[in-house]
Amino acid sequence: MVSGTGTDLWAAPPWPAGAAWIDGRYCPIEDAKISVLDLGVTRSDCTYDVVHVWEGRFYRLDAHLDRFTESMTRLRLDPGLDRAVIEATLHGCVRHAGLQAAYVSMTCTRGRMLPGSRDLRTARSMFYCYAVPFIWISRPDQQETGASLRVSQVTRIPPQSVDPTVKNYHWLDLDLALLDAYDHDADLVVLRDLSGAVTEGPGYNVFAHVDGRWRTPGHGTLAGVTRRSMIELAREAGQQVDEARLTAEDLFRSDEVLVTSTAGGIMPVSVIDGKPVGTGAPGPLTRQLRDRYWARHRDPRYSTPVRYRDPVLRPRAGHLPRCRRNQSRAGPLEASKPLV
Repeated sequence: MVSGTGTDLWAAPPWPAGAAWIDGRYCPIEDAKISVLDLGVTRSDCTYDVVHVWEGRFYRLDAHLDRFTESMTRLRLDPGLDRAVIEATLHGCVRHAGLQAAYVSMTCTRGRMLPGSRDLRTARSMFYCYAVPFIWISRPDQQETGASLRVSQVTRIPPQSVDPTVKNYHWLDLDLALLDAYDHDADLVVLRDLSGAVTEGPGYNVFAHVDGRWRTPGHGTLAGVTRRSMIELAREAGQQVDEARLTAEDLFRSDEVLVTSTAGGIMPVSVIDGKPVGTGAPGPLTRQLRDRYWARHRDPRYSTPVRYRDPVLRPRAGHLPRCRRNQSRAGPLEASKPLV
């Protein structure tokens, strides 16, 4: 135990399974709740972003905060907090959990409308964030042999309806496609648009090395931060990258295919629709780029140290975090939904 002026602090972080910030307080991840009346729950009316921490450093935190801010502006959401406060709460969540490798999510919802109202203008935005242990789309052991991918028959929601450059929770097309991929013994899935062009998967972008160059969809997909890193690293290595139309036929004849995500980095794909990609093993270009990607996490140009030395407050005996106290006062219509 260490001591501070007027406040007891934990010598070790109190919530290693994860920590959340909601309703102005930190609490254990399992106690973080939002109302079932929140429009983020009832209508998926929200935006979010995810940044990761690796070896105690945030990777490209500014880029994620930039995108989160732009997405909130596009959706007319106001979290009621400035950027510096949002950044501080992300550090705080990681600090309260004591994680060296973390998946750190921030969300702003439309909030709740006034009782009896259907007027969106009466809603007040709701912001929350949390940090949990690192999440992998493709685990390190899977990456050694490469993941299997299915090209789905499910069509991606058109960008004219839901803009994919604004990170959102409109995932029914993605989830149903992924469940179908599991039925076909595939680990991952990619969806196509109405024209038949490849778009993206559930939380990841796709790249194919075909005709001597990398190709990734230039339209109808999230402009992923890891996607940006992949493009930069490939070009630094003298490899050509085209942001252009990508088809299923391109994937089938590629010598290397990979997906990119904050939840795992640069991850090789070795099988598509049951057929091997190239030699059927992760290719040399993918391995090289993956190594360079993780090396970047130690570069201060791209990474930010977590502020672990800031105080970690210890809840006083008999006083629950605010997010749990609110639940105890809730009536039938105020029931809460866990974040996880």
